[in-house]
Amino acid sequence: MTANAGDAAGRPLVGDVDHIGLTVTDLDRTTTFFTEILGFKLLRRDEDYPATFVSNGQVIVTLWRTVDPSTATPFNRKNNVGLHHLAFQVDSFEALDAMYERLRQADGVTIEFSPEPLSGGPTKHMMFREPSGNRLELIHRPPKP
Repeated sequence: MTANAGDAAGRPLVGDVDHIGLTVTDLDRTTTFFTEILGFKLLRRDEDYPATFVSNGQVIVTLWRTVDPSTATPFNRKNNVGLHHLAFQVDSFEALDAMYERLRQADGVTIEFSPEPLSGGPTKHMMFREPSGNRLELIHRPPKP
């Protein structure tokens, strides 16, 4: 296998992220978080699966409910293989600070850390867990001069 496989023009062999699936313990609460706190649009609900599909216009997030939320095993990013976190961009430092304040008031959200410089800046980010415990990041990378 070559180190940088690509097509004849050197482009990657796959494109943008189409969707991501997150397993959740509380489908209704987490769906409400994505739609009412983060502003995603509910695309559809599948009660048989059970799952909801939400989108911010860039990516679809599928939220699947665990079979038995009472016995679900929380993910430990330091000891389990899997999704470490999911990061969403925000448009400005002010938007990041506003989302931090919004998340502080949101039901079931645990703030890991407030907005802070990433690797000395100028990028700033914050980490939190949504109501089912998935680790999410909000990040603002200012344009390079």
